[in-house]
Amino acid sequence: MKIKNMKVTLNAPVVLGIVGISFLATLLGYITGGTISDMFFSTYRSELLSPLTWIRAFAHIFGHSDWTHFVGNMSYLLLLGPMLEEKYGSKTLAGVVAVTAFSTSLVNYILFPNVMLCGASGVVFAFILLSSFTSFKQGEIPLTFILVAIFFIGQQILEGVFVRDNISNLSHIVGGIIGGFLGYEFNVKMKK
Repeated sequence: MKIKNMKVTLNAPVVLGIVGISFLATLLGYITGGTISDMFFSTYRSELLSPLTWIRAFAHIFGHSDWTHFVGNMSYLLLLGPMLEEKYGSKTLAGVVAVTAFSTSLVNYILFPNVMLCGASGVVFAFILLSSFTSFKQGEIPLTFILVAIFFIGQQILEGVFVRDNISNLSHIVGGIIGGFLGYEFNVKMKK
């Protein structure tokens, strides 16, 4: 075993970029007592003509309410993201992240006008459902996808109905739906 010939590689630039930006956003939020988080890294109903509204529609995935929230989301992204980035490519995965960020922001904007949303949980759920399609075969739906959908989406529905906390279960559901849909679509196109 030769350890001295080993080198660190940048294996998942999109995922590592999200983790790095999220770390900085969370740190700045912590240092400023949440001011930077509220201004740039949270999404909420605001004036549609304001450029910051549109920046926040995507940038809210980088802000996290605290370090536990940050570590939880980044752990899942680092676990699932490199495999997904290798399979689908950096450009495609960045597109999944952007679509998920905007979609969760839009749903929050329309349905919850008085709720501020931050964090990459929607992206995490998109990655979870997307990853269940990694061994997809034409004409089949993986049992792992069905079970993941039941467990993760089902849990979010139950918690959304019965548990009152500051967790946006709807953004988890939206992210999961996007990941499931895109996972199916990407794999159908790859098999043709």
